[in-house]
Amino acid sequence: MNVIETKNISKLYKQADQDIKALNDVSINFKKGEFTAIVGPSGSGKTTFLNTIGGLDSPSSGKVLIDNNEITKLNSNQLIDFRLRNIGFVFQSYNLIPVLTAKENVEFIMLMQGSSKSIRDKRSVELLKSVGLDDQLNRRPNQLSGGQQQRVAVARALASKPKFVLADEPTANLDSSSTSNLLDIMSRLNKKEKMTFIFSTHDQRVIDRANRIITLEDGKILSDINVK
Repeated sequence: MNVIETKNISKLYKQADQDIKALNDVSINFKKGEFTAIVGPSGSGKTTFLNTIGGLDSPSSGKVLIDNNEITKLNSNQLIDFRLRNIGFVFQSYNLIPVLTAKENVEFIMLMQGSSKSIRDKRSVELLKSVGLDDQLNRRPNQLSGGQQQRVAVARALASKPKFVLADEPTANLDSSSTSNLLDIMSRLNKKEKMTFIFSTHDQRVIDRANRIITLEDGKILSDINVK
């Protein structure tokens, strides 16, 4: 079953007197439970593609459908609500809230969803335990290493039980040990939670774990290979 489908999406940016096509007529779909790596050189359109299918950016033309809902037709408030209930994001820069503890950062999405305190407490502790941070619940981001912060970001992305998780260069700032641990966690949670993971990455270690590799170049799909 397709959970994401794009139909002829293009994204144009103005740069001086020029139109730059970050995405150029991209049509593709993703099935439930995929673990996909989007690869390509810098400027190929990877991050723009993730932002577009995640509703953080709008295409200049074309459609994005998630579970047959055309998110490109939603207004701003509808889109915020849709993202909140369906999509988990993991960013290269972690994007944790500095004044909140690890547990509070994971709880934040559930708080916005209106979940009860007991549900927030239970799931946040379970998720932080699953990423090996049950002994760091009350530490703020500046008291955690980069690898630990990224694991909090993964737990937060999963807290809302999204249908799929978008991860933009999630291992770019991590050492080999942290990367391996993070990918083990994501693979395990992908299988356990049955969520679709889509990565934008240059990291061969991420690519080696993927079961599908999509190569972008100049905003177009150069290749699309199922490897496992």
